Amino acid sequence: MRLDWRARSGRPLTGSIRVPGDKSVSHRAIMLASLAEGTSHIRGFLEGEDTRATARCFAQMGVRIEAPNDGERMVHGVGLRGLKAPTAALDCGNAGTAMRLMCGVMAAQSFASVLVGDESLTKRPMARVIDPLSEMGAVIGSAEGKRPPLHVSPALMLHGRRFRPPVASAQIKSALLLAGLYAEGETWVSEVHPTRDYTESMLRGFGVEVMQEGDAVGVRGGQVLRATDIDVPTDFSSAAFFLVAASIIPGSDLTIRDVGLNPRRTGLLDTLRDMGADIDVLNARSAGAEVLADLRVRATRLRGIVVPEARVPDMIDEFPALFVAAAVAEGPTTISGAAELRVKESDRIHVMAVALAAMGVVIEERPDGAVIQGDTHWRGAHVDSHGDHRCAMSLGIAAQFVGDDCTIIDCRNVDTSFPGFLDLATGCGLDIRPV
Repeated sequence: MRLDWRARSGRPLTGSIRVPGDKSVSHRAIMLASLAEGTSHIRGFLEGEDTRATARCFAQMGVRIEAPNDGERMVHGVGLRGLKAPTAALDCGNAGTAMRLMCGVMAAQSFASVLVGDESLTKRPMARVIDPLSEMGAVIGSAEGKRPPLHVSPALMLHGRRFRPPVASAQIKSALLLAGLYAEGETWVSEVHPTRDYTESMLRGFGVEVMQEGDAVGVRGGQVLRATDIDVPTDFSSAAFFLVAASIIPGSDLTIRDVGLNPRRTGLLDTLRDMGADIDVLNARSAGAEVLADLRVRATRLRGIVVPEARVPDMIDEFPALFVAAAVAEGPTTISGAAELRVKESDRIHVMAVALAAMGVVIEERPDGAVIQGDTHWRGAHVDSHGDHRCAMSLGIAAQFVGDDCTIIDCRNVDTSFPGFLDLATGCGLDIRPV
């Protein structure tokens, strides 16, 4: 059933909020805890549809996962070789992270499995993990264009290899490292640009030796994962919507608590500061291998910039929100080197360009980005998020500059990454409500 939103200008964002747990960490916590020996305690788990789908998949394969409280999981790991054949397809829902990382795990199992997803996930490219895993010996069938559903057959043996994927992607790297835990020899992945290192960091937390040589990271097959406790930081990608909103809505003064500041995730923070944003990092502290801090954001006039291409992988999930900041900024903002946005939950370049243009933004869509002129004369519009949770939330922020009502259609998937978004948003000043 489709869910639409109606939004318009609210009040300045004020107070203090805390966004949900990090989706990337929550996915990996369930996976690694399931493959570990012993019981792991996960705190701060994101109660989103995507991460719950990952938990359901591993429960289908015999892993006992308990939820004593909201945001908590007790995972009774079965070890690398302890998974059992599922009796039905493993449904990843809308979670591309789950499907791609699980490919690395399922490729090494002694039983066959089928990975499926929702309509959006079924359109997303999987060749980027199928091809290198096949080089290791994996047997993975797919629909036309190497898209889901994926049929994974037992492999005789996986063999470690050295890879340098053409696309900077933590999902590719993670899938290969997970497969490498089962492979003969060593598996190495070097990157054209460093990506988020959650998998490497968490593997070390589970007792795995992760090797580093320059820009390459590697694992040896045959290691044992030992259960551990995991504190999931809050999700920078979820905080990003409020970072942008509080930066551009006049009179705002908002503090976002306990935000995870992994340096491979915070490209938007650097970019907003380059644009003149007033953001203070307060109370920085360590939480395991991660750094948390409170971010105090006060509204100010932003200016358009040329976004450095080298920063793109560190903010790839935050571009829909950045498009909105650029639309409010003084002067043009140029985004390039971001063609990866076209193969996310939607073609995010096109979805945001069409929707923002309907709202009065002067925007030039380009193959790998866009030029956004800023200084927008906003108007009400009926816009389509195309079921993309990040586009929906970003358009909700954009609508705060519209005097008339703005209708945003197809917003149900927001719960995949940010359950409770509407309550949090309206509580601190945004005017967004379900139709």
